[in-house]
Amino acid sequence: MARFVIDPSALVHLAEGDLTVDPGHQLVAPHSVRSRSLDVLLLRVYAGELSEREALELHQRMTEMKIRLLGDRVSRRTAWNLAVGHGWASIDGAEYLAVTQLQADALVALDTDLVAMATGLVPLVPISKLFSS
Repeated sequence: MARFVIDPSALVHLAEGDLTVDPGHQLVAPHSVRSRSLDVLLLRVYAGELSEREALELHQRMTEMKIRLLGDRVSRRTAWNLAVGHGWASIDGAEYLAVTQLQADALVALDTDLVAMATGLVPLVPISKLFSS
């Protein structure tokens, strides 16, 4: 079984396409992934890209997806160390990298800033990898 960390944008993408992840894979993410995904949806509502109703329907789909959510002391400390070690002003992205380092095979990220942070630190794979063994 392959384990993939997904970022908030990837979670929204999966919900929008009503896409099903290959049953041979497990999705993993920090506890904050669903709240951060709501941030993505909220910004899209404010930008006029989605209605509030559409955003809340996507939220419901995201809530129904099976994701192992992590936020233990070791993950948080690893995120802290990554942020401090790289001079990042926030542990937001570092959480995804920490969970990837500790619990997953690779990171699936659609957020370009997170991809830039992850390059050279954790394996990155395209979202299409979630649909095949």
